[in-house]
Amino acid sequence: MSVGPIRLSQDAHTALRPPVMARITGGFWAAKRRVNAEVSVPQGPGRLEEAGNLANLRAAAGTAEEGFTGDFPFQDSDVHKWLEAASWQLAEEHGGPAAEKLAGHVARLAALVSDAQDADGYVQTYYQARPGARRWSELHWGHELYCAGHLLQAAVAHRRATGEDGLLDVAVRFADHIDAVFGPDKAVDAVCGHPEIETALVELYRETGERRYLDLAGYFVDRRGQGTLGDSGGTGPRPGAPYWQDHIPVRDARAVAGHAVRQLYLLAGAADLAAETGDRELRDALVRLWEDMVATKTYLTGGVGSRHDLESFGDAYELPPDRAYAETCAAIASIQFSWRMALLTGDARYSDLIERILFNGFASGVSLDGERWLYVNPLQVRDGRTEGRTESHGDQEARRTPWFRCACCPPNVMRLLASLPHYMASGDAGGLQLHQYASGVYAAGGGTVRVGTGYPWEGRIAVVVDEAPAEADWTLSLRIPHWADRYEATVGGEAATERAERGWLRLRRRWRPGETVVLTLPLAPRLTRPDPRVDAVRGCAAIEHGPLVYCLEQPDQPAGLRLDGITLDTGTELVAEHRPRLLGGVTVIMARALRRAAPDGGWWPYPGAGGDIGGVGDPVRVTAIPYYAWANREAGPMRVWIPS
Repeated sequence: MSVGPIRLSQDAHTALRPPVMARITGGFWAAKRRVNAEVSVPQGPGRLEEAGNLANLRAAAGTAEEGFTGDFPFQDSDVHKWLEAASWQLAEEHGGPAAEKLAGHVARLAALVSDAQDADGYVQTYYQARPGARRWSELHWGHELYCAGHLLQAAVAHRRATGEDGLLDVAVRFADHIDAVFGPDKAVDAVCGHPEIETALVELYRETGERRYLDLAGYFVDRRGQGTLGDSGGTGPRPGAPYWQDHIPVRDARAVAGHAVRQLYLLAGAADLAAETGDRELRDALVRLWEDMVATKTYLTGGVGSRHDLESFGDAYELPPDRAYAETCAAIASIQFSWRMALLTGDARYSDLIERILFNGFASGVSLDGERWLYVNPLQVRDGRTEGRTESHGDQEARRTPWFRCACCPPNVMRLLASLPHYMASGDAGGLQLHQYASGVYAAGGGTVRVGTGYPWEGRIAVVVDEAPAEADWTLSLRIPHWADRYEATVGGEAATERAERGWLRLRRRWRPGETVVLTLPLAPRLTRPDPRVDAVRGCAAIEHGPLVYCLEQPDQPAGLRLDGITLDTGTELVAEHRPRLLGGVTVIMARALRRAAPDGGWWPYPGAGGDIGGVGDPVRVTAIPYYAWANREAGPMRVWIPS
């Protein structure tokens, strides 16, 4: 039985279903997950103690004298996300001191949450431990349902991983309290400023079978956009209704808008709702909004959110590289939404986007050693910004930090990495689909396969069919990435006769146990150009290699070279070279560039149409590294898009 983050009900209306078993056993993602398991997740309780999150739970329980600690009302959510991450990690552990220690931390933090819960089921320390604070009185900024959602998800993960009911009982009591308070003709007929409760309630329905939770999720999805939050902002800032997606119902929306994480958490919840109800109108709206986001508001790295102001989507094609916000949590939210759409529709393009985000805009969010984090993920840091800053304060610095005042991203990264195997494959009545390529074992659709690959450094992917129906045809489907202009596939050493359609190579036959499929993808470096409507990088090019986006970072360049003083020679050959001792082992791309001569225009940098704008000078060899690995050395300039 799957212990992953999504468990569809028996009657769900989806094209595909999550795997029943998934394990990543080697390669790129196994290494990332090992660092997460051995370094990142274990440091969580200590960080939460230092930041005051655990003290807040004690204060709410009445076992500490001090009141609420911290700057934000959503401090509890960091605890809940860590509990979810640790629970998924426990599902993979097989005894030993490390597993016992982690289980002890989980039990201790879960007990703190349980002790903090009020008799009627409510728990959020910001309103429990502050004198005079009133529940449900600050829906714009209070984050009560947001924190509740993360608690519900943590409880479901804990139940699936351990089989224990303690934390789930806490979640059920809180969900029942919310159901008693919210709805038409109840005490509160409105939505929370930060979506999250929607997808959590659907997952709680899946875990318990209690239909009320699915209906409550439907209420919250359809109530948004009806003006219950509006433009007022309550007692806090007044960002306007689009900020929290309260300007138009989801079903009627034509474009993603507002705070990027809020928008994508809402859409993930709506996709869960559509999956369980078969709501075609809602499904069509979600397809439309995903297409708008990807076509007009997504960076090359898969990141979203182009404005530091309100952490929001910008206008269509407003994608400045140096001012990119591209919050790590937004990358995770985009993966969550896209995976639900992949299951809902069966379309390969959703998993294409997931691959792009995973290897680039998500992987960049945590350092190679697992101890430091990026909140924002810009595509350029200018020469002279030696501290790596893109803003003037804390969390928005483009340099890695051990923790944040607003620490939403680190435990979010932890929980995605801990549950990552369940994003690799799916199944349906006819067979198994491989969405992502990582060495491991995956069971779905009535069969089991073993994958072995050096991806993304190598393009060869070997898939051994270990189990398949003995007396019937069965389909193994392999996603052909949208960047792959060609591929080769063999079955048992013979060339496959099938051709890919709509991103899937579907191999249908009667399989023998041990039969091997080899898919070879073209891992050659390539140049990518932007849509000309992306004004900020018009006339530039970027380097890609397989699923990886590359960047130039100062430490890899010749001494004295300024990254803002070169032009990429697009006519030269791009040369790939694997360097096992650089940045944990990466393939670099070497290219020819030209030093740009300064214009001879005196003090004024805007010459007339016929004036001197500078020329190109001596050639120079530049070296690009995978974007995910930047900011792991000394602070300095970096850029993805290069003038060409």
